Amino acid sequence: MGGPITLVAIYLTIWWTVLFAILPLGTQTRAEAGLPNDGSDPGAPVDPKLKKKFFTTTWVSTIVFAILWLVIHFKLVDLANLPWRH
Repeated sequence: MGGPITLVAIYLTIWWTVLFAILPLGTQTRAEAGLPNDGSDPGAPVDPKLKKKFFTTTWVSTIVFAILWLVIHFKLVDLANLPWRH
């Protein structure tokens, strides 16, 4: 699948993609919570729970990366047979 730098780059790409998928989950905006508008954006989250989301992102990304690595390592999908590769 590549050298260690390639593997780290793939993992970080997966991590950032998963982070942006997980960030909106479980958040409540100031408007939804019924908090007064004191000059802040009404769409701002009340408690974003970033620490929990970073941990969740890390384990979900690790699982996705492991599945991708297993698929490529055991040649469940052969990259040489993909149509874009001539």
